[in-house]
Amino acid sequence: MTAVAYEYSDEVKGMREGLASFVRQEVIGRHEKYAHILENDRKCFAEDGRYSPEAAAIIREVRMASAKAGYYAMCAPAEFGGLEMGNVAHFAAWERIARMCGGKYWLGYFAIGHWAMGPSPVLRKVTQLARDEMLPGIMSGEKSMCFGLSEPGAGSDATMIKTRATPDGDGWRLNGGKIWTTNSPLADYVIVFAVTDPERAKMRKGGISAFLIPVTASGFSLQQIVRIWGSIGGNEAVLHFDDIRIEPHQLVGELHNGFSIAMLGVNLGRIYNSARSIGMARWALEQALDYVKIRETFGKPIAEYQGVSFPLAEAAMQLHAAHLMSLNVAQLLDRGLPARKELSMTKCFSVQAAAKAIDTVIQVHGAIGVTNEMYFTEAYFGARTANIADGSNEILKRTIVKQMLEGDTEI
Repeated sequence: MTAVAYEYSDEVKGMREGLASFVRQEVIGRHEKYAHILENDRKCFAEDGRYSPEAAAIIREVRMASAKAGYYAMCAPAEFGGLEMGNVAHFAAWERIARMCGGKYWLGYFAIGHWAMGPSPVLRKVTQLARDEMLPGIMSGEKSMCFGLSEPGAGSDATMIKTRATPDGDGWRLNGGKIWTTNSPLADYVIVFAVTDPERAKMRKGGISAFLIPVTASGFSLQQIVRIWGSIGGNEAVLHFDDIRIEPHQLVGELHNGFSIAMLGVNLGRIYNSARSIGMARWALEQALDYVKIRETFGKPIAEYQGVSFPLAEAAMQLHAAHLMSLNVAQLLDRGLPARKELSMTKCFSVQAAAKAIDTVIQVHGAIGVTNEMYFTEAYFGARTANIADGSNEILKRTIVKQMLEGDTEI
């Protein structure tokens, strides 16, 4: 049975089926084999908060196994050896992974080349010389990257960044820092955004450029892990750049026009966040529907109480709408349309609906809903964080209203 009239293409259907088999064997299988590491934070993370060498090696194994199976670079450009499957496939793959992995099998989120970490259309802007250096490792999953945009005073308004790249002969010198840089503790490369023309940047007319930096560069340092939700470790960090020499071939895209690259990545991230949130929430809702049939109070299953069942119905309604919105905007993007308003609506609605649905599932389960063994809290943390990542809900609503005020009133 299906609640959605839209039909995935045979290519996407085949990809989803194969990906499901991959997740069962290579992701869930590794979680079961290495549960003593992956489910124990004291062994999963090192003293400084990074993934332990053992956990990092397992993550790399998943990336490389996925690359070998043909899934890791599914959305990367064909010119790199990727499948270039587009936004509908991007959504379909991430939603399937999240629905299978839920809050428990977190290795699944390394099974596809996320735009900020692995092979994606963002790398089209990298010079040929830089490609020759980095692409073999990135495409194979042996190496990974990260995306250095946010700063302490420049989150939602990325035009406020203070990191500078000043001319130095035929290249530049990079100074500054970044925060919330996802995957930087594991990364081999970082795409850094820096002001190259302060006057243009001040007027919000460009002046920001992107550069590809190896983490082994002299002057590069990872200062600390950003720990969130009470965890003893994490995969976000604070980075510092001290007079790093940048060669001409490390420029990504056009000089002073790096912000367009940032937005390309962020837009891919909004599809990812919508898909992951919807998938996790669907996983949680399925657990709740099973639970309410068997949990009894006052002589009957709690499914018979409207106070329990109606909130689940509401969650299903919201997730259905989010699912349809996501499929629609993915198709618009695959047609080459900007869909700024629609993408903003979709990401904002999806992550809010998912967080609310998972919260409902926790409440339905009562005390057991907040225990470690259910993994609902991990799913909730993921969905709640997605309400901020790649554009907060408030920024997205600002974009929606701006587009409508400028004449784009179709809804």
